[in-house]
Amino acid sequence: MPERIGALDFVRGVAVLGILAINVTGFWGPLLATFSPAMPRLEPGGAVWFVIAYLLFEGKMRGLFTLLFGASMMLFADAAERRGANPDLMQVRRLLLLMAFGYAHYALLWWGDILLPYAACGVLAFSLRRLAPEPLAAAALLLFLVSHGLEIIGDLGSIATEARVLAGHGAPAEAAEQTAMMGRIAASITADMRVLHAPFLEAVRLRLTTAPLLPLANLGATFFETFPLMLLGMALLRMGLFTGEWEDSSLRRMALFGIGAGGTMSAGLIGWAALHQFPPAAMFALMGSLAAIPHLAMTLGYLAALLLLYPRLRDTSAGQRLVAAGRCAFTNYLGTTFVMSALFAGWGLGLGGVMPRGALPLVVLAGWSLMLAWPRWWLARFGQGPLEAFWRRLTWLGVRRSPLPPAAGAA
Repeated sequence: MPERIGALDFVRGVAVLGILAINVTGFWGPLLATFSPAMPRLEPGGAVWFVIAYLLFEGKMRGLFTLLFGASMMLFADAAERRGANPDLMQVRRLLLLMAFGYAHYALLWWGDILLPYAACGVLAFSLRRLAPEPLAAAALLLFLVSHGLEIIGDLGSIATEARVLAGHGAPAEAAEQTAMMGRIAASITADMRVLHAPFLEAVRLRLTTAPLLPLANLGATFFETFPLMLLGMALLRMGLFTGEWEDSSLRRMALFGIGAGGTMSAGLIGWAALHQFPPAAMFALMGSLAAIPHLAMTLGYLAALLLLYPRLRDTSAGQRLVAAGRCAFTNYLGTTFVMSALFAGWGLGLGGVMPRGALPLVVLAGWSLMLAWPRWWLARFGQGPLEAFWRRLTWLGVRRSPLPPAAGAA
């Protein structure tokens, strides 16, 4: 069990750091800035950073986090059963609390919350935990591939239409639709920047009055990524991926194929987009359906590579810091939202949209330093991250349980 928990926390530590590399753009600017370096404006340094982040982090870190969320739900169920509690009831309590945390995260700080969508998908995924791991993994992959395959068909049509319009060959109706899309993009950027630069209470009011159901919209937009990957994470835990039961040779093949094939496809997609000046409809597809398979391949490749690295780094300072960051991932995730909002939002330093986009890698490096600096010290004194402990206490409030030590990654 300690080896399994350590590997999970190591991967989770890498993932939560990588998520900041993607989220930093959303803290800095409008929602649509995360889809294209040309929104709200194209900057040479910003375009370079976008391409690097797309190749290395986009979709892959979120994918790792989602796989681990599914695996952690299984560990929580095991722990609840050992304590004589009903694992289904306790998991629902745990995830309902996460939904509340997620909505508060959205309302008070940032539009990009993932906790509420994760909690909602988690309830559904957990209901399937008793399925055998092999059919569970097969069903997860089938759902992922079919749902994104159907989406690709529509997106390819949109890309072709946009290409005709930009080349001057589009029909009048196609040109009108392209103009309407650009109008919607401009309106979205204006609305988001209004919230970003508002004082704290005004920003909360705007989020709750103009888009109170945005977290549910995010759930709909990400469901066919989040739900299947949770199922896959649950299956991989039961199949022994995190317990050292897979041969190193299998992990090496998985890492080389996943990173190699996924990276090649990702490079081809973003290279084409850069050559065509990041056309908006194409970028929406490149950040969604067209990238789904490359992102999944690289996610699994990264996972295999990190599991191979963990035994070699486990006793090093870097490895221990990553494990500690993973054990405090919930606090790190919400804590970075507060720190980045204080840097970019109007109620803080107000650097959102003002700082050059090309400077964002420096912000990421500073954020990583902070995320790695405090967890070891804190865990040595308190055993769990502050928000992890709070979530766990609320989950088990009023429930009798045997005094077992808490499992990392579980409330």
